[in-house]
Amino acid sequence: MARFNVHRADYTYAPDRPDGYRCGTQRFTPLIGGAAITGTVYEVPAGESTIPYHYEYGAEEWLLVLDGRPTLRHPDGEDELEPGDLVCFPEGPAGAHKVTNHGDEPARVMIISTYSRPAVAVFPDSDKVGVWTNEEEGGPVIVERSSGVGYWHREG
Repeated sequence: MARFNVHRADYTYAPDRPDGYRCGTQRFTPLIGGAAITGTVYEVPAGESTIPYHYEYGAEEWLLVLDGRPTLRHPDGEDELEPGDLVCFPEGPAGAHKVTNHGDEPARVMIISTYSRPAVAVFPDSDKVGVWTNEEEGGPVIVERSSGVGYWHREG
């Protein structure tokens, strides 16, 4: 039986993350043989966030606070969470969210979600849209909404 202990994660801090998003991550899906559900644990230092405010199509996400008191931004405002809090982010604008640690100690959270491709994420603050396809097709395509073209563009 494959297993992973969320309290013993080996966090990786990616050097390309900008200030404000310098958190450690460990995706545990491959470690336990997952396919239909994906999961990541995050270690969020003081003053940092996991990823920008966003919502998704093609995935429902759940957040479980493991340690600390992170702040959750959502469509109705912000709430400070505590260890043991579990929150669901449904597909679409109602599930928009961002996790930030305004505390003095690191916060640790786990996010699990349904997994399907293609998937779409919308980033309202920066007016971007990202499309994730299968791994073998390369990375995601992320564009500003203003760069959109009409359906019939270059078709005639």
